Amino acid sequence: MTNPYRPGNTRTDPLAIVSLVSAFFLSLAAVIAGHIALHRIKRTGDKGRGLAIAGVVIGYAGLVAGAITIVLVITSLSGIGDQIQDNERDASSSSTEAPSTSAVDGAPSPSLAENRDWTGTITINGQDVGVTLDGAAAPQAVSSFLSLSDDGFFDGTSCHRLVTEGIYVLQCGDPTGTGTGGPGYSYGPIENAPKDDVYPAGTLAMARIGGDGESMGSQFFIVYADSTIPSDAAGGYTVLGTITSGLDVVTKIADDGTKSGASDGKPADPAVIDGVSLK
Repeated sequence: MTNPYRPGNTRTDPLAIVSLVSAFFLSLAAVIAGHIALHRIKRTGDKGRGLAIAGVVIGYAGLVAGAITIVLVITSLSGIGDQIQDNERDASSSSTEAPSTSAVDGAPSPSLAENRDWTGTITINGQDVGVTLDGAAAPQAVSSFLSLSDDGFFDGTSCHRLVTEGIYVLQCGDPTGTGTGGPGYSYGPIENAPKDDVYPAGTLAMARIGGDGESMGSQFFIVYADSTIPSDAAGGYTVLGTITSGLDVVTKIADDGTKSGASDGKPADPAVIDGVSLK
């Protein structure tokens, strides 16, 4: 039988050389040229099969390396984008700021407020603070507050922030007591904010992210002395009700100042909400 590879032929197939050389510059061309060379060598019996195989192998290796490089670049760019978004979130602040909560469905329907006033108490350090919530002027905020109260969400939580200079507020409603917690949902828009930015003593209002009118959750603040709180890009702060009695409970906490002695920090006198009752 005649040997199909014709071993007596001494000519080197030129495409085998092209395959090897181009492998270092263009992997795809190396693979294509190498396969063509192998096919021709098989047909003609020319030399260069080893070179062609080397070109194909190196070409495939180059393609794999290129694919890995592309994946790594895309992953790196994605990581940079995520870091930029994290930095933007960390940069937001406001004088009555609450942390961002997950913007998911779950906020109670505004209809729960029933377009009426709700009265009751917020018990702080064993003492009752009387409140009236305005379900007509702030239906979404009042509905959320009512739902959280009924679920016992506020029970045992600490008021985590006291401000004694510039504005005069005690901020509460964070289940972690750190200023970073919330109910697992956020809502908006802002309701019933004063047009003149003046929040009289006894105002009960919702905290939110600076510049974000859709970021209200569970954190609220009690104004214990007349305060002017400037609006930001999103507007003012939702006023959901007023303190009708027991404001002195809050002013006593304010008189004791903060733990650090600064004008803004954790109250020196722990302010714990024992419970909220509304009807």
